[in-house]
Amino acid sequence: MRTTEVREAGSGKREAGLLAASSEPEASVPGSPFAIPGSPSIERCRDDFPILATRLRGGDTPLVYLDNAATTQKPQVVIDATSRFYAEENANIHRGVHWLSEQATIAYDRVREQARAFLGAAHTHEIIFTRGTTDGINLVASSFGDAFVRAGDEILVTEMEHHSNLVPWQLACEHHGARVRGVPVTATGELDLDALGSLLGPRTKLLAVTQLSNVLGTINPITDIVALAHARGVPVLVDGAQSAPRLPVDVQALGCDFFVCSGHKMYGPTGTGLLYGRTEWLNRMPPYQGGGDMIETVGIEHSTYAPLPAKFEAGTPNIGGVVGLGAALGWIESVGRDRIGAHEHALLTYARERLAEVDGVRIIGAAPESAGVVSFVMDGVHPHDIGTILDADGIAIRAGHHCAQPLMARLGVPATARASFAAYNTAEEVDALVAGLEQVRRVFHA
Repeated sequence: MRTTEVREAGSGKREAGLLAASSEPEASVPGSPFAIPGSPSIERCRDDFPILATRLRGGDTPLVYLDNAATTQKPQVVIDATSRFYAEENANIHRGVHWLSEQATIAYDRVREQARAFLGAAHTHEIIFTRGTTDGINLVASSFGDAFVRAGDEILVTEMEHHSNLVPWQLACEHHGARVRGVPVTATGELDLDALGSLLGPRTKLLAVTQLSNVLGTINPITDIVALAHARGVPVLVDGAQSAPRLPVDVQALGCDFFVCSGHKMYGPTGTGLLYGRTEWLNRMPPYQGGGDMIETVGIEHSTYAPLPAKFEAGTPNIGGVVGLGAALGWIESVGRDRIGAHEHALLTYARERLAEVDGVRIIGAAPESAGVVSFVMDGVHPHDIGTILDADGIAIRAGHHCAQPLMARLGVPATARASFAAYNTAEEVDALVAGLEQVRRVFHA
């Protein structure tokens, strides 16, 4: 039975994860692991997120949050971990000799090992804390560019990249006299691997590619792509901003040379992120920024640099944010990325079926391997108008070019509306979206 009712989430605090079974009726979709009898329920998952109990604009309108590709909401354990750090452990790290600094250092360094395991890296020193995906890509573009890119060289990107995995490479190429070339996307929203093979050449210095498109939800075959690039001696950077929260990421199995992701898209704090880099590349790359903690010795005319990972972490980091990121990684692992991914895939399948029922709505992208995201347009209605009308009913989606203007040009649309899912979303929320779109249609096509 379909309904547009959205249940109010509980506000009670609980420990990380879906640890208890529930016999209550499931607010989920067939195929979701949360709908399996005896498994933890979607309602228990929602209870972990206090913001989901919000009633908008001082009224009774519930929040239907479907903008998770932009940023996810935060479970109570992340909020508590960040608050507890500032209340009980706050001090600068690594150089202090007092007890509080030691406690802060232990908390911070513990997350690095946690992140290593989360991404499947071989060594803890291959994990660099950043401010997010954008910061990590800029670090590699600047440092790798200074070390290896020269006039006449090429950096390959794809037509489906977020601007954060395009503009930093443009800046690096402009600085060194190189150029950026784009791998085309097919009509179904998949990468043209034959074209990629033809573009890889002797002047190609690096390939930058997303694992999961923030517009189309397309999952790119990274293992195959890396093998193709490595056969030509080309290293690969993978943008994992969308994939890390929902796909089983193992950088060693993928074979990539760099992998970047953002804490705020993984139920963690804003201003945090992870960069994985192979030891051999990171050791050959110069520091990205200079300052405290990345040095070994300093003189007036010359300095020597600390070993990895400190070489790439100048200045006081976002210590409290990193502690919160560790809580977020713990929450994801307690639920299970396989479970989160399966639940989101069930929601995506259901959303595509329901959207197809709305007259005038056309889904953008049809890749058979996809996850988490559905973009669409409606005849005669600008996506911004769709988003505005839905917002009046408490439904939060994204509307615009999604920081992917080259992809919009390839698709022949100026913008799309986008619904994106997380572990806490339900079938009822998809129904609410569809009911809202029917209202949009009536407003514009009465």
